[in-house]
Formats: sequence, structure tokens, C-alpha cells
Amino acid sequence: MPDGHKNWRAVAGQDILQQRAAMFAAIRYFFSGRGVMEVETPVLSHSGNPDTSIESLTSHCSVQGQVQQLYLQTSPEFAMKRLLASGSGPIYQICKAFREDPCTDLHNPEFTMLEWYRPGFDHFQLMDEITSLLRHLELLEENETVKSLSYQQLFEHYAGINPFQASVDDLFSLVSAKGIHVHIASENRHKPDKGFSLDELLDLILTHIIEPHLANEGFVFVHSYPASQASLARINDQNPQIAERFELFAKGVELANGFNELTDNTEQARRFQADSHFREQKKLMEIKHDQHLIDALAFGLEPCAGVALGLDRLLMLITGSRSIREVLAFPFERA
Repeated sequence: MPDGHKNWRAVAGQDILQQRAAMFAAIRYFFSGRGVMEVETPVLSHSGNPDTSIESLTSHCSVQGQVQQLYLQTSPEFAMKRLLASGSGPIYQICKAFREDPCTDLHNPEFTMLEWYRPGFDHFQLMDEITSLLRHLELLEENETVKSLSYQQLFEHYAGINPFQASVDDLFSLVSAKGIHVHIASENRHKPDKGFSLDELLDLILTHIIEPHLANEGFVFVHSYPASQASLARINDQNPQIAERFELFAKGVELANGFNELTDNTEQARRFQADSHFREQKKLMEIKHDQHLIDALAFGLEPCAGVALGLDRLLMLITGSRSIREVLAFPFERA
């Protein structure tokens, strides 16, 4: 019988959906065997993440006649840290997260995330556990290791520049020499250093010059990011230029972002304020700070490491899919 318009149908085939279910089951088995508890936290929150590299999706709810703005989580991080401070011990969560970015082959505004936290671990120990998870999912051979480079080694090897010593002019010259076209405001056309921050240019070099090389490298950990890109990571005690942060790339695609977690409530509040100030300068949406997180850190969060891993992208690797749409039952345009 004809079904007329076919947009009601799932995009992912039955085999992909079965592989997604098997992946979830394998992940749960992995953490169960290691004594890591599965948890669930709210998707909607009264506060959001002011990180200037992330844009939140919002919703509204009427409570006792008053309309309140709510934020759809960009990750479950803040709520999970509140659980850690409450004494949960090691925890993980498989959940939906939401970010307002364009739909591409690698991004859907609603996506599935695996996030876990390990009290007593540092970021290098957590990188080892991620490697074990990849083996468990049969993405690595039993004795196969994952290549690991510092942020400085990465830039020196693939871009020929030291990111901790280069000036904005140095970075802009490299970007221009590689033929990467960037917008310069007319009033800054003859002063390119006035139009871009150091971190904006470093990110441009990473995405346009370095990541294409990583496409041939399989799995690669990049660690020891600049302190200016710390996000929610600790700053290294011996070297204040370095944040104890890492990312995992798979065939040139960012798969995971992890930290040796910041536990200082005063520093966290300062970073929230700095992000808000930058948002105001860039005319980005104002984000209400999560005071619950600040209070939890003030109460006490033991040293721990945490990571967020994109499961839709991981499933793309498992299935050999080229677009995130292929591994979703109903991507954005069919939701």
C-alpha cells in the first residue's frame, strides 16, 4: 500500500539501530564491571553553561503564573558534579544533550552523550580508561595503544609553530599563508591583530590545518591545552600556561573532551564571570550562572577527572557511516 510522503520513516536502518542498542549495552556492561554507577539528572535546568564556544537551546515553563526561562543541557556536567559532591562515588550517564550549532555531517542539535567521572583519577588515568573502553567496543586491538601528543607537540608537528610562544600576528600570517579566508571587520582591515584573539586563531589552525592531517591517524589524544582554553579543567601546578585538559580525535573528528576537574569554587565563579563578560562583548545570549555548582564546589568536591564522549560520532565509527544522519532514527529535519 502506498505510504505517500515518506518523511515519517526512520533514516537509520534496522541494522544501525541494532548496533546502537548493542553499543549502549556494551558501555553499561563495561562500567558495571568497574563499579561505576549509572545516574540520571535533569535535562532542563534553571541555569546554563556560559562557555563562549557553546550556544544553548532554551525553553520556557509557567510556574505559578510566572514564565521562567530554562536551558536544555549542553552536557550533564554541572548536575553530575553536584552528585559527586553529595558522595555518589564514580558515576556515568548516557543522555541527550543540546547545542545550537548548524546541522552538518558531524552535528545534530540534539545528540547522545556519554559522560563519566572518576574520583581519585587524573586526566591521564582517565585517558587510559577511555582506551580500555575502545578496546571493549572492539575499536582497538587488545594490545593496541592510542597515540598521545601534547597541544604544543601537535602544533609544532603539523603546523610548524609553537602555540605558547606565537603572537597573534604570527598565527594570522600562518592562516593567511595557508589560504584560509577569515572575515576582518573593515575598521580592522589593516590591523588584523585587532580582529581576532589568540585562541580564535589557534582554533582556526586546529580545525583547518591540523585536523585534516589527523584524519589519517586513527585515534589520537591531545592533552595539555593552553590555560586560556581550560574551560572547567585545573591549571597545572608546575606550569601555569597549561590546563589539564585533553581531547580525543578519531580520524580527525573530535570525539571526546575531558578534564582533570576544577574543584575550586572561587576560581569557577571567576571563570563564569569572565565568560559572561566575553559573551557581552560578543553580543551573545546571556546565560544564567549555575549557583548550585558553585555551592557544591564550596562544600567540597574531591579530586577527580571527567570526560564527555559523543556517542553518535562513536557509532559512526563503529558502522563506517559518513554522516551523523545515517546513525539517527530521526535527525533534526524529521524530528
